[in-house]
Amino acid sequence: MQDETVRPAVSNQSDLLSNVQAGLRAVLEGARVPLEDLPVATLEGRVTGVIGLSVTLEGMTDFTGIGDRVTLLGLDGRKTEAEIIGFRGEHAIAMPFGALDGLGAGCRALFKLHAANHRQLKTGATLTLNDGLIGRVIDPMGCPIDGKAPLSPKGVSCNLRAKPPEAALRARLGPRLTLGVSALDLFTTCREGQRLGLFAGSGVGKSTLMGMLARDSNCDVAVIALVGERGREVREFLEDDLGPEGLAKAVVVIATSDSPPLMRREAAYTATTIAEYFRDQGKSVLILMDSVTRFCHALREIGLSSGEPPATRGYPPSVFAELPRLLERAGPGLPLGNKPAGQITAIYSVLVEGDDHNEPVADAVRGILDGHVVMDRRIAEAGRYPAINVLRSLSRTASGCNSVEENRLVQEARAILATWEDIQDVVQLGAYREGNDARSDMALRVAPQLEVLLRQSRSEHRSLKDSFLALSNVLASQGLS
Repeated sequence: MQDETVRPAVSNQSDLLSNVQAGLRAVLEGARVPLEDLPVATLEGRVTGVIGLSVTLEGMTDFTGIGDRVTLLGLDGRKTEAEIIGFRGEHAIAMPFGALDGLGAGCRALFKLHAANHRQLKTGATLTLNDGLIGRVIDPMGCPIDGKAPLSPKGVSCNLRAKPPEAALRARLGPRLTLGVSALDLFTTCREGQRLGLFAGSGVGKSTLMGMLARDSNCDVAVIALVGERGREVREFLEDDLGPEGLAKAVVVIATSDSPPLMRREAAYTATTIAEYFRDQGKSVLILMDSVTRFCHALREIGLSSGEPPATRGYPPSVFAELPRLLERAGPGLPLGNKPAGQITAIYSVLVEGDDHNEPVADAVRGILDGHVVMDRRIAEAGRYPAINVLRSLSRTASGCNSVEENRLVQEARAILATWEDIQDVVQLGAYREGNDARSDMALRVAPQLEVLLRQSRSEHRSLKDSFLALSNVLASQGLS
């Protein structure tokens, strides 16, 4: 059979050489792989043991370090990525990003060495980011899980373990940020670049509140990390709490509760890295993480598997060393010449175990952040949503960003609510007699109106200006403004 392939005509040797050179240039232009990304050798080790969540490897100790990633080949040939989390003698301890099924003693472990440094692995602890992430739902490895088109491979390579900006060089906090929720805007007024903790037990409306913040706050981009979330609740959060309007300006990173601990941990790092990418463009970014507690649970599983001793309530020391490294990455960025620095405003939810707000994770997070918001189960049971206990909530920057008159209004409202809390039980028992105490009489009249102001439906949005105006009107009706 004749070869019918069409080939270009070549009249002489010079034309042939020119065609070959042009073809090589085209191949090289298309390839354009950085030299440091080219593997120069593959180191092979062996699995010597699998115990619990960890895998013991031999033949890796001279070339690998903490955080390096290796590929494990199961008995069925399946490949599983793993991260080295520790060393014991001549053995490396790794933890897989997937299931341990099919891994056994003698399985091969592969580690690629790269041209930039023969002793340094291309760890995979980088993520290629671009603006096409907005409106997408991804997993901790940066892969889309929303059924839409694949993400573009082009973009900026960002380090998942980036250090926070230098404390002496990073910008100061920006202007006030409207969160769209009156209870927060009034009593825990937030500035751009501030970090707040949302402390709540289970079932008090935490996810609903976070959806309202992502949808209604006046930020440029919202980055949401669902760490250890129930799989059933993911679509409910995306469709009901966040909605199409909120998703249109958000990036959602999801690692459900059945994910391996490395994936749950990685979700927090990935979301923070994405927020840093948009902050470095000078944008105002809101990062919402639900929850820091489950991030700490993942760190605890990793630490115990590597042989760390348990300390406070079973948490190894590395958990409380890692928390500030993550949380300090949020906040103001470095100045951008004549342009305002980008800001990462962060709200981290803390799932307090047994409604104990002094448990180790809650206590550590509260000491790192710039304020805390407490959601109260009793308020939720009384039917007031969002169930924020404004008397126990605090923003450390509110007094510096509100006007003198606004601060006076908030202080007066706090005093009234505190008095009402003191006399509420007596009033409900019918033992209170009006006229005995002027301050208590005032609280009896004004507190119910303040409770109405603090009540807000999921679909309702209020500007910060409107919230302060409503508070002023309530107090003015009683001659307090």
